[in-house]
Amino acid sequence: MQIVSQLLFVVALAAAIYVFSRRVMGIRRNILLGRDVALNDQPALRWKNLLLLAFGQKKMFRNPLVAVLHFFVYAGFLIINLEILEIIIDGVAGTHRIFAPFMGVVYGVLIGCFEILALLVAGGCLVFLLRRNVMKIRRFLSKDLNGWPRSDANYILITEIALMVLFLTMNTADQVLQSRGAAHYIQTDPFWISSHFTPLLAGLSDNALIAVERGAWWLHILGVLAFLNYLPFSKHLHIILAFPNAYYADLRPKGKMENMPAIQQEVLYAMQPELAASAPASDTVPKFGAKDIQDLTWKNLLDAYACTECGRCSAACPATQTGKALSPRLIMMKTRDRAEEVGRNKEADNKTLLRDYITEEELRACTSCNACVEECPVSINPLHIILQMRRHLVMEESSAPQEWNMMFSNIENNMAPWKFSPDDRDAWIH
Repeated sequence: MQIVSQLLFVVALAAAIYVFSRRVMGIRRNILLGRDVALNDQPALRWKNLLLLAFGQKKMFRNPLVAVLHFFVYAGFLIINLEILEIIIDGVAGTHRIFAPFMGVVYGVLIGCFEILALLVAGGCLVFLLRRNVMKIRRFLSKDLNGWPRSDANYILITEIALMVLFLTMNTADQVLQSRGAAHYIQTDPFWISSHFTPLLAGLSDNALIAVERGAWWLHILGVLAFLNYLPFSKHLHIILAFPNAYYADLRPKGKMENMPAIQQEVLYAMQPELAASAPASDTVPKFGAKDIQDLTWKNLLDAYACTECGRCSAACPATQTGKALSPRLIMMKTRDRAEEVGRNKEADNKTLLRDYITEEELRACTSCNACVEECPVSINPLHIILQMRRHLVMEESSAPQEWNMMFSNIENNMAPWKFSPDDRDAWIH
């Protein structure tokens, strides 16, 4: 029977790792569909961003209460899963709490700390469920989250609560069995939280207690493996991608926009035609802006996969708040959806990110104020995607509102946005 249990465990573990690895490689492939960009300058500042924004969650602490709860859930869940190492060894080797005899008193302290964190994780998740479903917070009620995105967040929170309850149930049954001297249940110091719940299970027989302990053990580890494979399909992938995303964040000043050397060269040639005559001929036609995900950078696509869908960007966006079509959160969600579709399709599907996913109306509603970039907890930059797509509209399709075209014409002819020649610019003085 023990051999069968070990074999089942090994099969479940191997299957989970295999499926997870395949999904991760698929996401990597999708991100690398974007064009290359070098983001390896200023490594000291990049490491600082990783530590402060990803590990320290610096931007979250603008709302201290929510930040503390989020930190409990985030750090607690990661730390508690160190216990998974022991479970994996026990599952493969057929042992029970293999570290307990070697660690002595430290083992009880460690499990006690894990139990406190489990309570904090469960409590934090419960509060977040209430915030999302009862408190009617505006950014969680947005139509951006209609359908799967809204359910996704609830599924994750409920799963985390269930995993913490199973962890505490397993420990409680284990403590009762220890007190009865049951075979294979190694004596440890009382666990700090579960030891207070032992009276709830004291009336059960040894066989029933073993069934509860083993059942909770199996459900806990299978739940963790299921969570591992659900993660890459969920917005909670940011648990992993927040770290590289913070490291590769754009370090330029927020208001600085990216120039294109090809455009600057064309302007220079227009102003100095003699330079154009002596310039070497090029066989390639420069491409301006972005129409589909292949025209975006890999960092833009990493941003899309790292998006937490928290809505802080849209809550800060003046266009969103005044009822315009634009939602920076939705820009990232649509970019990710398009990357997924392109990654799945082996042949061209005659769709593009522009228009099939993101409309011109959305792009033109953006004021380029950088509020979305400033608010994002994990250094996502929706504005960079918007600007590249808007650049494509203007420079590749000559598609712009009449007011913009008038301004472009004035700049081209008069070197200023106004319809006055340079010689008449000071006429108002007289």
